[in-house]
Amino acid sequence: MYKYLGLKNVILFSINIENTELFVIFALTLASIQKPTIMNTLAYIVYLFITYIITVRVGKLFYKNGRIYIYQLMKADGAITDFINKLLLVGYYLTNLGYATIMLSFWKTIYSITELVATVSTMTGRIILSLAIVHFANLFIIYFIAKKQEASKKPVSNLPP
Repeated sequence: MYKYLGLKNVILFSINIENTELFVIFALTLASIQKPTIMNTLAYIVYLFITYIITVRVGKLFYKNGRIYIYQLMKADGAITDFINKLLLVGYYLTNLGYATIMLSFWKTIYSITELVATVSTMTGRIILSLAIVHFANLFIIYFIAKKQEASKKPVSNLPP
């Protein structure tokens, strides 16, 4: 939601995240809105803000629900489960931050609002898809490690060959 403040070319954007109102003020002049550096800077701010929200919210969700999954599959005690879960969370944060930062270097110069929206959408979509792939790869790896441990613990049959 946005609202005109009555000042010349000043817009207040209001974003509600987890019942917390966040206000972002953009001061725009008609002459500077067309400058590529302003458009790219605005795109970087929007992209990094969206990436931050995705990283924190999804990371907390994975951390909260992942503990049960890891505990059940690994059949380990709580300390090992918590250690693995925290390690996965740190890896998730570092991967997301690194990928988001690297993606900034591949951006083209942005000249219009339409290009800004398209670029931010494309880059956000890429980061979401890549993180989903990494997440499911982690699930499969944990699953196969647990199955391998389970197979190695099976008792040897006393039947003759």
